[in-house]
Amino acid sequence: MSNPVTWFEIIGNDAIKLQEFYADVFGWKLSPPAAEMGNYSYLDSEGRGIGGGIGEGGGEPSRVTIYVEVDDPQAYLDKVNRAGGKTVMPVTNVTEGVTIAMFADPEGHITGLLKSNPS
Repeated sequence: MSNPVTWFEIIGNDAIKLQEFYADVFGWKLSPPAAEMGNYSYLDSEGRGIGGGIGEGGGEPSRVTIYVEVDDPQAYLDKVNRAGGKTVMPVTNVTEGVTIAMFADPEGHITGLLKSNPS
């Protein structure tokens, strides 16, 4: 696969409630919520599947988003816009070595782009 899905995100109004729900239903091991990041919590995938996070949207609509790994997020946003999609979040550095962007496809589904520079 040339550009694999490498991350997911579940964003809602009550991150703690969502984290408890998914931990209870699936036995997910989540990091302690980071208040400064909208109570965002990371999933420990334990080497199986993909990693992800659950957090609050700060007024955004609730959503589930997949992130596709790319080498140049801006180049992919340009492709998206030429193909009839729309940039929702410009290229943004979220942590050292991790850059994301988001777009809406022609039907409005939100998909993320992720570039990770492991050090």
